[in-house]
Amino acid sequence: MDKKVSPKKHLGQHFLTDLNIAQKIVDQLTLPDGIKDVLEVGPGMGVLTQYLLQHPEYKTTVIDIDKESIAYLQHHFPELEDRILSADFLKLDFEKYFPGKFSIIGNFPYNISSQIFFKVLKHKNQVLEVVGMLQKEVAERIAAPPGSKTYGILSVLLQAYYHITYNFTVHENVFNPPPKVKSAVISLVRNEVKELPCSESLFFEVVKQSFSTRRKTLRNCLKTYNLSPEISALPVFDKRAEQLSVADFIELTKIIENFKSQAAN
Repeated sequence: MDKKVSPKKHLGQHFLTDLNIAQKIVDQLTLPDGIKDVLEVGPGMGVLTQYLLQHPEYKTTVIDIDKESIAYLQHHFPELEDRILSADFLKLDFEKYFPGKFSIIGNFPYNISSQIFFKVLKHKNQVLEVVGMLQKEVAERIAAPPGSKTYGILSVLLQAYYHITYNFTVHENVFNPPPKVKSAVISLVRNEVKELPCSESLFFEVVKQSFSTRRKTLRNCLKTYNLSPEISALPVFDKRAEQLSVADFIELTKIIENFKSQAAN
């Protein structure tokens, strides 16, 4: 039987009231590589939690920073026992609670959704899957292909390590209170890339710098590297960041990496 849910808003979060959509979100989980641990971010009043707990094969843990939500969850979901974390997800020490690999699911607060994904990137070899509901605009950006106007930093960095699926759009009238924008549910599943064939830190740096001024060519965006005229004359530097695929950015990083290495010697 479904738990009674009293939706409310806090920390930029709009609470889902349509239980069919809640069920549909949980159904997107695949738990790759036979993992059992699932961490729900921002469970609020347990709209998704109740469906996660219908899967005894999942070891579900929930984390919320809101004390009222924590009290509600402890009262209504005693079966979670010590797996209700009163903490800030962005500051959570994953290794302390999840010694192995795990999946993340949640109705992510709009105001920290990008930060959530950057934290996922830092732990990409531990977080094998993410199913999240977030602002439609951000979801589209993450799933955008090269050449799209919404293709950006998060698109490249996440697509380097995850297969991304835009699952479905969620109308604003199924939330309390209704947000001013539509939402969407996306899935990220860790791909086969163990490590990049270039410096990862430089790759992140190059991607961010390349998108620093979208309208400019890479030649202008990457002036900070003081590349030689011969390197700067390469055709790739005539392009704008949104025109490059993940593979293109890896090759670009290797060019800059080789130049820096030669310049140091």
